Amino acid sequence: MSQGWIRTEGLTYAYTDDTTGEEQPALHCIDLNIEKGEYIAIIGHNGSGKSTLAKLLNLVLEPTGGAIYVDGKNVCAPDMTDEDVFALRQKVGMVFQNPDNQLVATIVEEDVAFGPENLGVPSQEIRRRVDEALAMVGMSEYARHEPHRLSGGQKQRVAIAGIIAMMPECMIFDESTAMLDPLGRQEVLDTMEMLHRDKNITIITITHHMDEAARADRIVVLDDGRILRDGTPEEIFSDPEPLLAAGLDVPQSASLIHRLRKRGLALEGQVGTPGACVDAICRMYEARHKSL
Repeated sequence: MSQGWIRTEGLTYAYTDDTTGEEQPALHCIDLNIEKGEYIAIIGHNGSGKSTLAKLLNLVLEPTGGAIYVDGKNVCAPDMTDEDVFALRQKVGMVFQNPDNQLVATIVEEDVAFGPENLGVPSQEIRRRVDEALAMVGMSEYARHEPHRLSGGQKQRVAIAGIIAMMPECMIFDESTAMLDPLGRQEVLDTMEMLHRDKNITIITITHHMDEAARADRIVVLDDGRILRDGTPEEIFSDPEPLLAAGLDVPQSASLIHRLRKRGLALEGQVGTPGACVDAICRMYEARHKSL
């Protein structure tokens, strides 16, 4: 296995119970490789450790065991200085579940400028980054608006623009669509895919929506703090039994294709999304028609 741009070796984390003082394991010896430019979904039931993993990769939490490498550097090494960690943290941005927790200014463009200002970016460059980031997420016309007057999806896009303006090489979305309505959720998903496709930004999305996970290039399944499965959406969803046993679901389209295959129908290709499901069924019928 190649050494990924982000890599964990034996990564372990345990919370300390505030009442008893005992350690509660959350992650157990996670070995994970993430290549630069990948689009990865991390899924798992509540308490599986997926948000803990996200915060460790973003350096919000420090592991209790193992190592995390970002761009070849061990961020857990004892000789790492605060400046080293700060520099590495700039490479990995994070968008949280509730956009209100990330919006700090009273005007949209000022909020987007907050991160670059803290990085000491020159004023002229900040102006350029703010304009470009807002344009990328389709929020330029709201630059002078008050964030609290925006919809949930618009707020989340502003939060994303704030991370983009800091120019990270990787963006982690921790349940970033969970609190949004269907329209807002679609807006954020479209933005994530645009960043991956057009800007080659590494995308790591933590989600409990299986249809969102199916849009990624690769899915990592966590179960009780351990990696249960790791593969393409086709590999993960073509065999739903391990997911169901872990308390997870599969996309309706993948479930339909799985049931049809069990009945002996020859369906090929990716099946995680409704469009892919339709394409697979159409190809099967076209092949049958040609053979008649």
